[in-house]
Amino acid sequence: MPIYRCSQCGFVSEDAQTPVHSQTACGRCGKPSTVYGTVFFVEELVKRLAATTRELQALRQQTAPAPPEPAAAPAVASEPAVPQANVQGLATEAQHAPLKAWFAARQIDARLEPSHVDTSGFFDDAALLLGGNHALFAELIDRVRYAYRKSHGWINLELANLAQKDAQAIHQLCRQLYEHTFFARCHYQKPEKILRLTLQSVPAVRQFFDGGWLEWYALMTALAQLKGHAGGASCARGVEVVFPNEDLHELDVVALPAGQAPICIECKGGEFRRDIEKYLRLKKRLGLERGRFILCSAELTDEQAAGLSAMYELSFVNLQTLAPHLQRLIAQG
Repeated sequence: MPIYRCSQCGFVSEDAQTPVHSQTACGRCGKPSTVYGTVFFVEELVKRLAATTRELQALRQQTAPAPPEPAAAPAVASEPAVPQANVQGLATEAQHAPLKAWFAARQIDARLEPSHVDTSGFFDDAALLLGGNHALFAELIDRVRYAYRKSHGWINLELANLAQKDAQAIHQLCRQLYEHTFFARCHYQKPEKILRLTLQSVPAVRQFFDGGWLEWYALMTALAQLKGHAGGASCARGVEVVFPNEDLHELDVVALPAGQAPICIECKGGEFRRDIEKYLRLKKRLGLERGRFILCSAELTDEQAAGLSAMYELSFVNLQTLAPHLQRLIAQG
């Protein structure tokens, strides 16, 4: 049965007479409230609970004491996840040539598209913003992705129950994304503290929210760690590789530091457990060591990533541990 919750007094009630997504007067205070289908309403509650849980886990990790470092271990520092200037020379055939040659030497046809690493647009900047505070912005990503999949044209974000600084951060992010055309419209209803976002219909934007943002985040993180590497490096995103038996696979992000083997980063914004066996086979066919085939998931805790890395011949990381892992790989060669 359809249901509504009043944003003013918090009253929750069923309403079988009003069409879904229409407004009805609150039974307690009379304020107009939007009526939703029960399944949709419950799904939204579950998403918010999951987002709150992720934020709580992130806060616990921030406040937990750090384990002591071995005396001989080098200091590991990651680059801040903030928008960077455009990286010149990436979207060229010459930049991709070392990677293409590495695959060709192993009888693997690598199809590299220079436009996939073109940082003159805003995809890279937006990805760094989302990944830089993922604990806070994860719900926004989930809501937008869900709306696209259900063919909804807009979403409402209720900011009234958030801490003031968090509400301001989300509002500011959405305004930035709107200015860079990731949303068709961004309207803030100040009295109700509701942010109404109209979604873009452009496929590239939909693909960005459906997981492309994580690929861009991984690419920019890799570039930050490779900055200044002796001999340079070759990087690509969305690489199609065709093996001699004509098996086709796609690699999300690949980096080839000069004088080293490639580093492959597979980016998973959702379920990945069913793909572990596939990645194990792919790592073996590419002849890469465990550390150089990385599965990056924004949903993993540090403990989960460490546990999975111990179980399988793959390296599991999250957004916080990706940069230190890459730095160690590049330093070790």
